[in-house]
Amino acid sequence: MSIAKTVESYLQRYGIIHYTIIHHPRSVSSKQTAEAAHISPAQIAKAVILSDDKGCIMVVVPGDHHVERHRLSQKLGRRLELANEARIGPAFKDCELGAIPPIGPAYGMETIVDDSLVGQKKVYFVGGDHDELVCVDGEEFLYMLKQAQHGTFSH
Repeated sequence: MSIAKTVESYLQRYGIIHYTIIHHPRSVSSKQTAEAAHISPAQIAKAVILSDDKGCIMVVVPGDHHVERHRLSQKLGRRLELANEARIGPAFKDCELGAIPPIGPAYGMETIVDDSLVGQKKVYFVGGDHDELVCVDGEEFLYMLKQAQHGTFSH
């Protein structure tokens, strides 16, 4: 599989034509992906989907970070829990299960970006499968997520 059509269209919509596809052995976690692609997990932007009775929200953090769910819940005034695959799968129809690209706006999902991703020279992210990463300029990655909220809520 190549990158998801939604991801490809979103990159084009934002005028991001200089990106690289990094092929790597199949992996299922950010740590495995970083090892397989020979990059630092801190350079990977990963999506964590949280939900409550109001719906789902995508949290984008570095691959070596964990979301401080309670802190984020307090900040947003919501009781967020980790979303299950059954709830989020339909939103990412052009992606393999568990290979969610961290560009929620492309999929119509509210998105919050952890500030620890600001200042990265390059950002790598899954494009919809477990065999490839998309590599973009760090500023372009943040430009794609310009309507997302920002904050510090991971460690």
